[in-house]
Amino acid sequence: MQNQIHKYLLSVLKEKGAGYLVLIDPDQKNDSKIEEFVHTANQSEVDALLVGGSLMMDSKNHERVELIKKKAKMPVIFFPGGVQQLNGHYDAMFFMSILSGRNPHYLIGEQAIAAPIVKDIGIETIPMGYILIDGGTTTTVEFMSSTKPIPMDRPDITVAHCLAAQYLGKKIVYLEAGSGAKYPVSTETIAIVKEQIDIPVIVGGGIRTPDDARERVIAGADFIVTGTITEKSDNLSLMKQFSEAIHSS
Repeated sequence: MQNQIHKYLLSVLKEKGAGYLVLIDPDQKNDSKIEEFVHTANQSEVDALLVGGSLMMDSKNHERVELIKKKAKMPVIFFPGGVQQLNGHYDAMFFMSILSGRNPHYLIGEQAIAAPIVKDIGIETIPMGYILIDGGTTTTVEFMSSTKPIPMDRPDITVAHCLAAQYLGKKIVYLEAGSGAKYPVSTETIAIVKEQIDIPVIVGGGIRTPDDARERVIAGADFIVTGTITEKSDNLSLMKQFSEAIHSS
C-alpha cells in the first residue's frame, strides 16, 4: 500500500511527540554486528531504520539489506547514496534531492535514473528535501556530491531552502550536518525552520549524546537520526538512552 510508511511516521509523531531513526551503513562490512545491532534497535523502541551510505565497497550490500529487513521489527527505509544501492528489500525510500547544493545531478539526475527502477520494484517513495548544513568539517556527502553546505550561522538561507522544499511538494525536510560532523545543526536553526514550515523536520549529523538529541527535539525537530555514534559505540545501550531522551522530550 502506497503511503503506508509515511503515514506510520506521522503516527509516530502523533503518539510520541518525536521519532527516533537509526542509520545503518551496509558498506561498513559489519556482517558480524548487523544482527546484534538490529536486535538492540528492536529492544530500544527505535521507530525506523534508515539504511544507506555514500559508497559500496563490495558486492554484498544487497545481502546485508536483506538481513537487516529480515531481523528488523520496524520499517526499513532506504536512505540513498546512489541508485546502485536500490533494491526490493526496503519498505520505503526517501526520494530525495540535495536542495542546498547546486549540482544538477543530485537535484534531478540521480532521481531520473532511479525512477523507472523504483516503479518496477514498486517501493513506496517519500519525497524529501535534503539540506546540508556546515557542521565544521568536510563530510562524505559534501565530497561525493560536490555540493557546498549552508553556513551554520545563516539560518535565513536554510529557511529559504526549506520553504522551497515545502512548495516543491516535499513531505519531509532533512537538516543534515553530515556524518562525523564536529557540530550538530544548531537549536536556533531548527527553531527558526520549524516556525516557518509545515512539514516534518528530520535532524541528523554530529548528534553525539542523548542530551544533544533532546535539546533538538525541544527546539522543534520531529525526528532525530543517529548513525556513526551508535554504529561505532561498543555500548549498544546508548541506543536505548537516545530513544528515551527523544521520546520523553
